[in-house]
Amino acid sequence: MLRELRTFLAVVRHGTFSAAGNAVGLTQSAVSTQIRNLEAELGEALFERTGRAVRLNAAGRRLLPQASEMLALAERIRHSSSETLAGEWHLGAIASLQSGRLPAVLQRLAREFPGVRVRVAPGVSLSLLDQVDKGDLDMALIVRPPFGLPADLHTRVIAREPFVLIAPPESTEDSLEALLERYPLVLYDRGSFGGRQVVRFLERQRLRPSIRLELDEIDAIARMVECGLGVALIPLTGLWQRQSPLPVRSLPLGEREFHRELVMVSRLTPIQSPLVASIERALLEAESVEDGDDSMQ
Repeated sequence: MLRELRTFLAVVRHGTFSAAGNAVGLTQSAVSTQIRNLEAELGEALFERTGRAVRLNAAGRRLLPQASEMLALAERIRHSSSETLAGEWHLGAIASLQSGRLPAVLQRLAREFPGVRVRVAPGVSLSLLDQVDKGDLDMALIVRPPFGLPADLHTRVIAREPFVLIAPPESTEDSLEALLERYPLVLYDRGSFGGRQVVRFLERQRLRPSIRLELDEIDAIARMVECGLGVALIPLTGLWQRQSPLPVRSLPLGEREFHRELVMVSRLTPIQSPLVASIERALLEAESVEDGDDSMQ
């Protein structure tokens, strides 16, 4: 409810949903949704609507001082020490991060903030970004989109992962073209940000492979390739590349290599929230350790 109360106060302050959205970094529709959710939870309307402008009704005027008091209390809690910090943190993460870096991050949070309960929401990057933008999630760990991120969100690049070609273990071909001639492609879902990069790569290379399957779960794609269902272009991420030996052949793309960037997006900055600061440190430290491991291989 805190997100909705912040939006409620912004509407009161600015007079329209559009102006309130500009002030807090939400779209007009997101502001409308949050106000509807708040009114539904309280069981009564809070505004009188006259065209684009809105004004408080009696229920809204009663809520106004209480909303201000609740948000002030939440701010004091947010800046309290980690020993007393408590509540629920809503964190979204794509599947490959849930099976890769996230467990170590959650271990750190459990040590530093034992009173905080983390709810991890799965999803694809676009959906998770939208949920942070609307205020439904506190933070999301996603693939950087091919468009600019909202200016009001705190954004930090946490990893840069190269795409590799993976092939069935029994394959013998050593080039991308030869493998695509023998095997169909298990396509990284073109609706995802990473999948779009694969499609653009194939277009740049003027390759038109036969496509057998299309899915978004990277670990599942690797399993399909392991079973001989095709080859795939996927980022070097998740649990599958930590197996030794790998269950599939992994071939670097050499001069044609391309990458995806993973980013952390949050409504609060590390200065505003010790939780954000701790998560950011843990993610960057994990990336530094992995870079060191890669350099030793």
